[in-house]
Amino acid sequence: MSSGFIRLRPRDDALYASHNRTVLCTRRDGFIYGTGEFGLFVHETRLLSLYRYMADGRLWIPSGLSTVEPNSWLGYYIAQSGAGIADALQHALELKLARHVSDGFHETVEVTNFTQKPVRTILQLELDADFADATETKDLRRQHGRTERRWRRAADGGWEILFDYHAEHGTARIHRGLIVRIVEAATPPIHEDGRVSFEIDLQPLACWNAHIDFVPFIDEKAMSPVCVPASFDALQTERDRERARFLRDSTCFSAPCTGTLTHVVVNALEQARRDLSAMRLYDLDVGQRAWTMGAGLPLYIGLFGRDTLTASWQAGLASTEMMAGVLPQLARWQGSRIDDWRDEQPGRMLHEAHTGPLAMLNYDPRRRYYGSITTSAFYPVVVSELWHWTGDKDLVRPLIEPALKALRWLDEYSDPDGAGFYKYQTRSTQGLENQAWKDSGDAIVHEDGSQAKTPIATCEEQGFVYLAKMLLSLLLWWFDRKDEADRLYQEGHELRKRFNQAFWMEDEGFFAMGLDGDGRRIESIGSNGGHCLATGIADDALVKRAVRRLMTEDLFSGWGVRTLSSRHPAYNPYSYHRGTVWPVEQGTFVLGFLRYGLHTDVQRLAKAQFEAALLFDHYRLPELFGGHPRDAAHPFPALYPEANWPQAWSASSLFCHLQAMLGLYPFAPLNLLFVDPHLPEWLPEITLTNLHVGWAIVTIRFYRVAGGGSEYQVRELIGNLRILRQPSPWSLTAGWGERLKDVVSSLLPV
Repeated sequence: MSSGFIRLRPRDDALYASHNRTVLCTRRDGFIYGTGEFGLFVHETRLLSLYRYMADGRLWIPSGLSTVEPNSWLGYYIAQSGAGIADALQHALELKLARHVSDGFHETVEVTNFTQKPVRTILQLELDADFADATETKDLRRQHGRTERRWRRAADGGWEILFDYHAEHGTARIHRGLIVRIVEAATPPIHEDGRVSFEIDLQPLACWNAHIDFVPFIDEKAMSPVCVPASFDALQTERDRERARFLRDSTCFSAPCTGTLTHVVVNALEQARRDLSAMRLYDLDVGQRAWTMGAGLPLYIGLFGRDTLTASWQAGLASTEMMAGVLPQLARWQGSRIDDWRDEQPGRMLHEAHTGPLAMLNYDPRRRYYGSITTSAFYPVVVSELWHWTGDKDLVRPLIEPALKALRWLDEYSDPDGAGFYKYQTRSTQGLENQAWKDSGDAIVHEDGSQAKTPIATCEEQGFVYLAKMLLSLLLWWFDRKDEADRLYQEGHELRKRFNQAFWMEDEGFFAMGLDGDGRRIESIGSNGGHCLATGIADDALVKRAVRRLMTEDLFSGWGVRTLSSRHPAYNPYSYHRGTVWPVEQGTFVLGFLRYGLHTDVQRLAKAQFEAALLFDHYRLPELFGGHPRDAAHPFPALYPEANWPQAWSASSLFCHLQAMLGLYPFAPLNLLFVDPHLPEWLPEITLTNLHVGWAIVTIRFYRVAGGGSEYQVRELIGNLRILRQPSPWSLTAGWGERLKDVVSSLLPV
């Protein structure tokens, strides 16, 4: 448990306010100074690279700055005094900035004289734009265009600055810009040398106001920041109201406050709901209740295939709205032709789609890039998860063909030599070298620390394909496509047999990380093997040994399972995929432990993650953190400096921990909800309200009883739903004599 003093805050030098494709990233003082990764970013383009207020040529002293909501921000400042900070506070001239970020942002500026005498000052706003790609803010600039800066009278009689940028590369062109519009000000603005100045005369307790709109335009399309009052106590826009609707309608969590971890669990889950809703990309909405989120702040505001698939299915306990939005959106981007530059082939699912200058100008292939094997295998899995949660044939039917196309791509393109395993290898001159779950360039290493040679078949990708074929087989049965269902079932069954023979390392009691381009086994010990437990591809007789190995101290740090064993020569607690801990993996692993009835391991890993959440502000887990051991010399792990925080699939992973402890799994096609709770002492009670299964909505209280057992109580049920106390049909602990398992098992092809 935390000492009570430890608090970690990733990216501690920055403040964020964001909405849709807009991210305002400032230094801790609320300003942007033309250096580093700070700026106003819209569609991954830095529109403001310099932005700061001064009084008579001197910077203001920050007095209190914070995000209020994900898309709003408030800052108090005091004017500097030649007599020092104490005098400045006792005779305060205050600047208050209130920002509301939408598609661009609106700022309310207020200067108040809290001295006892008249004050004359010049308020200056210094600003500039460089139109750097988000990736260029920490690397060399590659694209260079023409920027026009113009001060002009607006059509409404006000004043505005235009930053207008044109760039081209080959046949590709972009036209982006920003209009800084002074909507109203108590005194007229003066523009000179990149500064807008206002002469202000204030009597004691008098106030001066101005309103400024920052209006982006992206490739000829002007965006519309919402002008709102400075009040923060009301929902201001339709999108604010939509976010509130989601938080009201999705599953929420509550429990009595005790001396346990209960408050951490509830607060972390509630923060996860808020973070997922705050990362919604409204321009990718499929419907009001079908939407897609960005992957993380501040770097990953774009469409990411495997990230959004993973986050949406892991968050199924909270809501199916994300799955309902992500799946049809990704189907629109599914590969349709052979394009080596983009690593695209027919049927392959998207890895990422970016809208920044480098992608749009084709400096790299990331405008539409397919270099991931994971997305194509995950897609059918998430389609099946949506079916299990909703049982809605009209919703799921259009997604079946894209899922089948993704599996055909895997069979035809990722197993070119017919060896029976699924491999990756880039064809692009700028493609990702590693295209499996761990996609950094140095992620896949042999046991001696050398880099594995592509094409590579990693163990977890075989598991993803196995699970995809087995789950889609069951789904196809329900849609009366029994021949296809039988084929997929048999293919999955044969893959499982091949896999265990080729990947199991008897001496290590674990699965090899992969097979390299020479067919040589990659005998490194890493987190990859944990996914083989979750997907069910591991032979039943090998599971307990594999779990024991996964939870040994060289892999399990005490906060979570490391990506690479600390005994490995390539181990580095700071490396992206060679020693750090990723919360998203832990969420998958606990569901794997549940599959085999390993409730002690479920509770151990879940406790580690919620205790890690306790260390972080807002109980919010970052994208990843350091792999240091949890011991007396390391009371908390180091941070990965560039980790996104919040990160969608770190937020979603927390729902998996609760789902595993409750043994909860839906099967909406039969109006069923399976529960098999095993609550630990540190979580003696929790209530789920507004849990949606099919067309039913249920509120359930789970609680521990004397002797250590767990029970549940249905508080409210709307609609048709039968709740059964037993492991789900996919759990190996469900007895053969249980009628429901027989029913569901009978649906599988023989």
